[in-house]
Amino acid sequence: MTGRILIVEDDETFRSFLRTILEDVGHEVQEAGDGLKGLRLLRRENFDLVISDLKMPGKSGLELFRETRQDSSPPQFIFLTAFGKVEEAVSAIKEGAVDFLTKPLSDPDTLLVLVDKVIASQGRARDYLSLKEVEAAGLPPEDLIFAGAAMRDIRKMVHEVAATTASVLIYGESGTGKELVARTIHLLSPRRTAAFVPLNCAAIPENLLESELFGHEKGAFTGAIQARHGKFELARGGTIFLDEIGEMPLSLQVKLLRVLQERVFERVGGAREIKADVRVIAATNRNLQEEVSERRFREDLYYRLNVFPLSLPPLRERNDAVHLLADYFLRRFSRQVGKKLTGIDDGAFNAMKSYDWPGNIRELQNVMERAVILAHDVVRYNNLPDQMLAKSASTARGGKDVLKSVEREMIIKALNKHGGNRRLAAEELGFSRRTLQYKLKEFGLLD
Repeated sequence: MTGRILIVEDDETFRSFLRTILEDVGHEVQEAGDGLKGLRLLRRENFDLVISDLKMPGKSGLELFRETRQDSSPPQFIFLTAFGKVEEAVSAIKEGAVDFLTKPLSDPDTLLVLVDKVIASQGRARDYLSLKEVEAAGLPPEDLIFAGAAMRDIRKMVHEVAATTASVLIYGESGTGKELVARTIHLLSPRRTAAFVPLNCAAIPENLLESELFGHEKGAFTGAIQARHGKFELARGGTIFLDEIGEMPLSLQVKLLRVLQERVFERVGGAREIKADVRVIAATNRNLQEEVSERRFREDLYYRLNVFPLSLPPLRERNDAVHLLADYFLRRFSRQVGKKLTGIDDGAFNAMKSYDWPGNIRELQNVMERAVILAHDVVRYNNLPDQMLAKSASTARGGKDVLKSVEREMIIKALNKHGGNRRLAAEELGFSRRTLQYKLKEFGLLD
């Protein structure tokens, strides 16, 4: 497991030596020549670990360590000290530092073993914390987000890419849960303590999108009465999620490309370069390769975004997840409306399994919210919307579905009970009059 490490050391030769050792095994390393520069970097960026000399001109390593203890998620510290100065290092350990090593390093492997231990322990803590953070963020449990055999490999890839800084491009139909997957990547990443900032590129008018992304200076355009931070500044140290990236106009694609390449941007109407310490996750329901061939999307931007593609399957290919997802929404909406529903009956579940779900998980969520409002003890077949009932009826045509013959008998009994009054029969069955009319026609019961 690799991490982001800051080396704070005033001896340039020794600092370069440490950087080489750490980068050779895959760690991402930044360096500072003194405590003040180190503090500035720590205020701008997130690091898993700081390796700092204890004694430096200006701000010492111990002072740097103490100043970071008030941060919401302070980095771990390993100190480097001369052999005769171990007392201060021991004091720092009592205050929460991980350990110390004496200079010069007799064996670089001693440092690497200690660094690996720190990074691995942070990874385990991150996995544990992410479960609490998912709940706090109001997200479904991870087992639900990745429910179904078709999502097994996606889940594995999400865990692998989360620990990196790679850009991710999520493909999938509308309603497949692209933002949920993006949020999960963020919560599993070293950037989880910073912001996750979503932006739907299709929902912002073209003339406002640049300001929304990069912010603007006072007087940049009519109505800009004060300077304003954009999404990239709000996401500093965290993740920006650009949904419907295929809708971004070509003029802005050039500016986004610069951010990805150079990691800097400027506000609208400004000339000052602002560092973009942001991970970019984008999503689309379009085929971006086709968009590139039609010259509606820049090829160079496509390759910058498509570093790690993820393709989410539609719900019709996750048939084994429908019951689990429906049960989750049943419990969620039952709590919201104050009902104690005990489940979903077989008729309703069979209808849901046979449905194609063109709106994917978002449609299932809406269907279950409506069903919970209509249901009394359990969600029944007749609590589902008409288009699902029509699809279920079509699937069962030819007498292959026993449920249909049972339903036909129920309708006949209700009509007989109410002397042929269709309004009263529909009310007893829980149908709309239009649905009952459709079923009478389907079952050949019209006069």
